[in-house]
Amino acid sequence: MCDNELVMKACRPLPAGTPPLSGHDLEHLLGHAEGWAISAGWLAKTFQFENHYQTMAFVNAVAWISHREDHHPELVVGYSSCTVRYATHSIGGLSENDFICAAKVDHLVEN
Repeated sequence: MCDNELVMKACRPLPAGTPPLSGHDLEHLLGHAEGWAISAGWLAKTFQFENHYQTMAFVNAVAWISHREDHHPELVVGYSSCTVRYATHSIGGLSENDFICAAKVDHLVEN
Protein backbone atom coordinates (compact mmCIF):
# COMPACT_ATOMS: atom_id res chain seq x y z
CA MET A 1 0.00 0.00 0.00
CA CYS A 2 1.45 3.35 -0.96
CA ASP A 3 1.11 6.49 1.13
CA ASN A 4 -1.31 7.95 -1.46
CA GLU A 5 -3.64 5.02 -0.75
CA LEU A 6 -3.35 5.75 2.96
CA VAL A 7 -4.25 9.42 2.40
CA MET A 8 -7.48 8.31 0.74
CA LYS A 9 -8.48 5.94 3.56
CA ALA A 10 -10.41 6.89 6.68
CA CYS A 11 -9.68 5.76 10.20
CA ARG A 12 -12.07 3.15 11.48
CA PRO A 13 -13.04 2.01 14.95
CA LEU A 14 -11.21 -1.13 15.98
CA PRO A 15 -13.07 -4.06 17.52
CA ALA A 16 -12.19 -5.07 21.07
CA GLY A 17 -9.29 -7.47 21.13
CA THR A 18 -7.66 -6.12 17.95
CA PRO A 19 -3.92 -6.75 18.30
CA PRO A 20 -1.42 -3.99 17.58
CA LEU A 21 0.52 -4.14 14.32
CA SER A 22 3.72 -6.16 14.45
CA GLY A 23 6.21 -7.94 12.26
CA HIS A 24 5.83 -7.68 8.51
CA ASP A 25 2.62 -5.63 8.64
CA LEU A 26 4.27 -2.99 10.82
CA GLU A 27 7.48 -2.90 8.76
CA HIS A 28 5.50 -2.67 5.51
CA LEU A 29 3.53 0.38 6.67
CA LEU A 30 6.60 2.00 8.21
CA GLY A 31 8.34 1.61 4.84
CA HIS A 32 5.73 3.97 3.38
CA ALA A 33 5.98 6.51 6.19
CA GLU A 34 8.98 8.57 5.09
CA GLY A 35 10.72 10.28 7.98
CA TRP A 36 8.51 8.62 10.61
CA ALA A 37 10.07 6.36 13.23
CA ILE A 38 8.83 4.11 15.97
CA SER A 39 10.04 5.25 19.35
CA ALA A 40 8.81 4.01 22.74
CA GLY A 41 5.66 2.61 21.12
CA TRP A 42 4.83 5.79 19.19
CA LEU A 43 4.91 6.54 15.47
CA ALA A 44 6.66 9.92 15.51
CA LYS A 45 8.04 12.63 13.24
CA THR A 46 9.31 16.16 13.84
CA PHE A 47 8.40 18.86 11.34
CA GLN A 48 10.48 22.06 11.03
CA PHE A 49 9.12 25.46 10.02
CA GLU A 50 10.50 28.95 9.38
CA ASN A 51 8.60 30.65 12.20
CA HIS A 52 5.96 30.31 14.89
CA TYR A 53 3.11 31.36 12.61
CA GLN A 54 3.85 28.49 10.18
CA THR A 55 4.18 26.07 13.09
CA MET A 56 0.80 27.07 14.49
CA ALA A 57 -0.86 26.87 11.08
CA PHE A 58 0.45 23.30 10.82
CA VAL A 59 -0.79 22.48 14.34
CA ASN A 60 -4.26 23.77 13.47
CA ALA A 61 -4.33 21.72 10.28
CA VAL A 62 -3.30 18.60 12.24
CA ALA A 63 -6.10 19.35 14.72
CA TRP A 64 -8.58 19.45 11.81
CA ILE A 65 -7.35 16.04 10.58
CA SER A 66 -7.58 14.68 14.13
CA HIS A 67 -11.14 15.88 14.52
CA ARG A 68 -12.21 14.58 11.13
CA GLU A 69 -10.60 11.14 11.64
CA ASP A 70 -11.44 10.95 15.37
CA HIS A 71 -7.83 9.86 15.94
CA HIS A 72 -5.71 12.22 17.98
CA PRO A 73 -1.91 12.52 18.20
CA GLU A 74 0.25 13.95 20.90
CA LEU A 75 1.83 17.18 19.72
CA VAL A 76 4.98 18.78 21.11
CA VAL A 77 5.04 22.35 19.81
CA GLY A 78 8.04 24.68 19.75
CA TYR A 79 8.70 28.01 18.09
CA SER A 80 9.61 26.52 14.72
CA SER A 81 8.93 22.80 15.14
CA CYS A 82 6.21 20.33 15.97
CA THR A 83 6.67 16.68 16.86
CA VAL A 84 3.64 14.55 16.01
CA ARG A 85 3.25 11.21 17.80
CA TYR A 86 0.57 8.61 17.10
CA ALA A 87 -0.43 5.43 18.92
CA THR A 88 -3.76 3.65 19.21
CA HIS A 89 -4.40 3.62 22.93
CA SER A 90 -7.41 1.30 22.71
CA ILE A 91 -5.19 -1.56 21.47
CA GLY A 92 -2.01 -0.62 23.32
CA GLY A 93 0.14 -0.14 20.23
CA LEU A 94 0.13 0.93 16.62
CA SER A 95 -2.68 0.38 14.13
CA GLU A 96 -3.29 1.21 10.50
CA ASN A 97 -5.16 4.30 11.77
CA ASP A 98 -1.85 5.75 12.98
CA PHE A 99 -0.32 5.35 9.53
CA ILE A 100 -3.41 6.77 7.80
CA CYS A 101 -3.16 9.91 9.92
CA ALA A 102 0.61 10.11 9.45
CA ALA A 103 0.11 10.04 5.66
CA LYS A 104 -2.50 12.80 5.91
CA VAL A 105 -0.17 14.92 8.05
CA ASP A 106 2.66 14.41 5.54
CA HIS A 107 0.27 15.45 2.78
CA LEU A 108 -0.12 18.84 4.50
CA VAL A 109 3.52 19.74 3.96
CA GLU A 110 4.13 18.22 0.52
CA ASN A 111 4.98 20.73 -2.20
